[in-house]
Amino acid sequence: MDITYKNKKIEKICTDVKTAEKSYGIEMADKIHLRIDQIAASDTIEMMIQFHIGRCHPLAQNRKGQYAMDLVHPYRLVFEKKGNEIQIANILEIVDYH
Repeated sequence: MDITYKNKKIEKICTDVKTAEKSYGIEMADKIHLRIDQIAASDTIEMMIQFHIGRCHPLAQNRKGQYAMDLVHPYRLVFEKKGNEIQIANILEIVDYH
């Protein structure tokens, strides 16, 4: 699956290990990059949900249309799906929305 990013800041965190470590620490940086690799290796978001990859799950309420994957508790990697034929995961944010 292809990956896009909401802005340059989130792209830098998700693609550069040093930036992620500086922003979130080593454990969280490792988890962020693991999730990005899992998204890139998957064919569809539905497949990630079906096989519980990263505990990927759809969100509801004011986040309808978005999906989340677990990071270091309580943080989540939040993204949305773009396109139907060729799916693109648009990474929105790393957040504790609880």
